Amino acid sequence: MTLRVPDQGVLGLVGPNGSGKSSLLRLLAGVRRGSGGAVLVDQQPIETIRRSEIARRLALVEQHAMTDVGLTARDVVALGRLPHRGALGHWSARDEEVVQGALARTGMTRSADQSWATLSGGERQRIQIARALAQEPRELLMDEPTNHLDIRHQLDLMRLLPELGTQVVVALHDLNQAMAFCEEVAVMSEGRLVAQGRPAEVLTAGLIREVFGVEAVIDVRPTGPRVSFF
Repeated sequence: MTLRVPDQGVLGLVGPNGSGKSSLLRLLAGVRRGSGGAVLVDQQPIETIRRSEIARRLALVEQHAMTDVGLTARDVVALGRLPHRGALGHWSARDEEVVQGALARTGMTRSADQSWATLSGGERQRIQIARALAQEPRELLMDEPTNHLDIRHQLDLMRLLPELGTQVVVALHDLNQAMAFCEEVAVMSEGRLVAQGRPAEVLTAGLIREVFGVEAVIDVRPTGPRVSFF
């Protein structure tokens, strides 16, 4: 089965732990090679595209990104500008504007001068997201970005994603977040893509039972469908 990333909106990647979501995101980012098949970017195999071009157009937010503890939060976000200016490039007013905007969009402006080492897990997650936004990517890949975030910041992030104007693929644990915020969902099971489509059409009680091994009821509400488990 072929994964299709919509031109607009958010594609949610869901599945049990160990189903292959993180591996698939790394394949899509070109940082891992598959044993078969191909990842196409504008109909071109990703391995034929220069890494510098990939770095300018595609950003990957991993679950456990490592960062030099000697940096401030602002420094970490500024690293997102490297693909556009190079290690020795001149820092421009445009670079500063983009970094400030990324900090603001993730609610981290007040913590910009704080040391990375002193940030909480949730704050670090938001800074890594800001770093990705500072790349101004055309494609944004995110591996469970709501981990470590409190409910408010989870919702803020999920509401932000459709507004970015980029292709977004986000791995999620929460099926209700996938229902509420994703244009489409792709379901992984045992390393394979087993379904893709509109959330209300794909996330049925039968599929949830087969893939996740739990019983579920899909409640249709004025605000949209919601999954309840029992």
